Amino acid sequence: MGINFKQETFRDDFSFRNSPEQVRRFPFPFHEDGYMYSVNIEPHVPGAKNTVFEHLFDVDEHYVSEMHDRALVLAEDPLRCQSLPHMTLAGWDTLELLMTEKAKSYPEHFSLTRDGDKWHWVNRPLGIDDRFTFGDTSTLPYDPLEYITRQSQGDFAVLDQRDGNLWMDAGIVTTQADWSLDFDIGMNFFEWHAPVPLAHEMGVFKRALKFLMALQQGQPARRHNWTMTINPRLDTSPENYHKWGTDRTTVTPENVGDKVHLRVEIQMFFRLPRSNALLFPIRCYLIKMDELVTSPKWARRFHRVLRDLPPELAEYKGLVRYRPTVVEWLSKYDDGAPTSPGFGPD
Repeated sequence: MGINFKQETFRDDFSFRNSPEQVRRFPFPFHEDGYMYSVNIEPHVPGAKNTVFEHLFDVDEHYVSEMHDRALVLAEDPLRCQSLPHMTLAGWDTLELLMTEKAKSYPEHFSLTRDGDKWHWVNRPLGIDDRFTFGDTSTLPYDPLEYITRQSQGDFAVLDQRDGNLWMDAGIVTTQADWSLDFDIGMNFFEWHAPVPLAHEMGVFKRALKFLMALQQGQPARRHNWTMTINPRLDTSPENYHKWGTDRTTVTPENVGDKVHLRVEIQMFFRLPRSNALLFPIRCYLIKMDELVTSPKWARRFHRVLRDLPPELAEYKGLVRYRPTVVEWLSKYDDGAPTSPGFGPD
């Protein structure tokens, strides 16, 4: 049985909603009643059925609408997708990985037929049916990275490994939490993480870089990250700050449940076979407070996490203006009872 794709918007009237099934599979990022920045990397292996980790790349009910929003962003700002000249091979690696995994995991929606370098790709939800020659960019309507990531949820950074560092030399970024590919393109690992507070002093990024540079093909890894967003807006980019920055001033005790969203990223890491580049998919999930509190455990825990968040992290994540209002709203769902270990709802 296939996925029931929704028609919804992430701008203007903000009609995005999670179905009850989607709420249950939301990747809640807190395993305990507190939070501090950490590496939190674990193997990225297929997980339990009906979770976002069931397959290596999750496709959900929001897929078609998210791809429509990505097309709108790219039409407005083509520089959201960039690839330096030496990264073309990594683009083909990325295309192969995404096509093969989607066709294997969701055969009712995607199919890939290969005859040597002659490939036939069918994406039924988006109405795409293309034949092309693998390795020949002239046979695709876009370069390989842009072609396949226009059909894949989440952002994708492609990192070149050289000179003892990782360099962000290609990517497509349209669902980001306030960072810019156009600004970061060509930067190394420490440069693009420079704004993050506390973590540098804790040695988090030195440990993370050492781990990532040693990552082997066939042994992908993942981690969580999170922030908050007012309205279910995917494109919270610096380039469009004038469109969404003032949203933070609109939170009131009456509209917290509908307007305030927990924004969770599943960040994955794959070693690519031909180029030896590192693929860094960043998959964004949104859940409004009214949906989150349908899980009593999540409601209690998120209240405690947000209430006790270190001020530096609240400032970095842009939560300072409205955090007290949200903490007060969540407090009515926290009866002081202990929460069970782990991420899942009770």
